[in-house]
Amino acid sequence: MPNTIQVCDKCKHMKMKTVMPKLKKIAPDATIKVGCKSYCGPCTRNAFIFINGRYVTGKDEDQAIEKAKKYVK
Repeated sequence: MPNTIQVCDKCKHMKMKTVMPKLKKIAPDATIKVGCKSYCGPCTRNAFIFINGRYVTGKDEDQAIEKAKKYVK
């Protein structure tokens, strides 16, 4: 079963130009969906990634990606 990753392109703590290559590096087989996740409260405070059914947050995109690594199948 491939990995499913979702990120918000409106999140002010993440830049799609830099986060996409990092996500593809940790999970090359992943289906990555970009768009609003209606997670605006926490999204304004932290970077977040929705990976395989789990929300993972960090103070910036690198910290969120580091935390998301343990949920990669």
